[in-house]
Amino acid sequence: MTLPPAASLHHGAESVYQRWQQLNDWLVQHRELWQPAPFTDPSPAWTCKWPALAERVANFSDTDCQRLEDNPGTLAGLVAGELPSLQVFAELTHVPALASGQAEPCTLPEIRATDMPGRKRLQAGAFASAVVPLRHDVLDWCCGKGHLARTLAPWCNGQVSGFEWNPALVDDGNRLAGKFDDPVRLHCQDVMDNALVMPTASHGVALHACGDLHRRLMRRVADGGLPRLSFSPCCYHLMDAPDYQPLSQRAGNSVGRLELSRNDLRLAVQETVTAPDRVRQQTRQISRWRLGFDGLQRQLRGVDAYLPVPSHPPALLKGDFAGFCRWAANKKGLELPGGTDFDHWEGHGQWRLQEVYRHELVRHLFRRPLELWLVLDYALFLEEQGYDVRVGTFCERQLTPRNLLIDAVRKTDPQGLR
Repeated sequence: MTLPPAASLHHGAESVYQRWQQLNDWLVQHRELWQPAPFTDPSPAWTCKWPALAERVANFSDTDCQRLEDNPGTLAGLVAGELPSLQVFAELTHVPALASGQAEPCTLPEIRATDMPGRKRLQAGAFASAVVPLRHDVLDWCCGKGHLARTLAPWCNGQVSGFEWNPALVDDGNRLAGKFDDPVRLHCQDVMDNALVMPTASHGVALHACGDLHRRLMRRVADGGLPRLSFSPCCYHLMDAPDYQPLSQRAGNSVGRLELSRNDLRLAVQETVTAPDRVRQQTRQISRWRLGFDGLQRQLRGVDAYLPVPSHPPALLKGDFAGFCRWAANKKGLELPGGTDFDHWEGHGQWRLQEVYRHELVRHLFRRPLELWLVLDYALFLEEQGYDVRVGTFCERQLTPRNLLIDAVRKTDPQGLR
């Protein structure tokens, strides 16, 4: 598979469509590897179809798994011998870093970053550095307390405003803006309200707007003919529809188009590269318990199928495996026998967790390709609506795995992008 150069993501709908089509075909070709969830399926079919690959990952140590989980490109190179189609992984997932040429850092100084977590401060600064200069009024979509708006304000000659539905966040954000004399004004506004009136001369921005929120932003910007849109999408699965429908006509009408459920879209954001060790340890513990209970419930019901269990109350983590099983059984209407060997099933959960980690390594290779498939559909949609579009990263993935940025400028805008 020969790919157009990554720089082509900046120029022209045809080259963007070629990249989207290649991602589409590659994801369709490998759907057996990424659509089944190893957590719910102890024997995924791909382990029989590609036994050498299954054996290779089964022999990884726990240390290997942790290192490779955070470095998918390295993993793809290691197992390309067992799955040769992974040889194009690096080319397929490469996108350029977006830089504005702004020499001075745009990050808000710590002394002015009240109520702004350190990682969010750096993310907002990196976003700002990728989109300056700002030649229009700025509208921060789903702005929270206005952290991005306040970061962008020093670089904007026009007005900076924000829309946020939570009145408490709006009040806090306006209080912070007043405290530091930032020319920012937040407004209490549900952005999903069809009656919303968009300010027509504004540059729409959003840092990690989720699912239907960022898709609504794209449509409102295009419908209103706004001069520019810059946003980093997140949580693609947060949508009302059960299945994803491409926004662009070209992707939607493509023969052999990938069909994705809401659950499929979750894969694109299943990364913990920024999670603290404590959170990772808690995740491992509850995963071990859930897998142990899964083995137990299969035996009790005589049905070899996964049984979904609701989200657990945090207090359960302070107890033990037996307590978790009693809680889960009660939730699912199951009666646990008096002689249940909880030690055995907890050990089963630990064994299954080791297996799941190794199978998920393979599945997680397809997170970034799937995310790019979605983002390039967005880029095609904006191209169809009359925008010049850049797609790239605004920071390193260690700062946030959701580091893709879409920057679109209306072709009729006399001020241009740069």
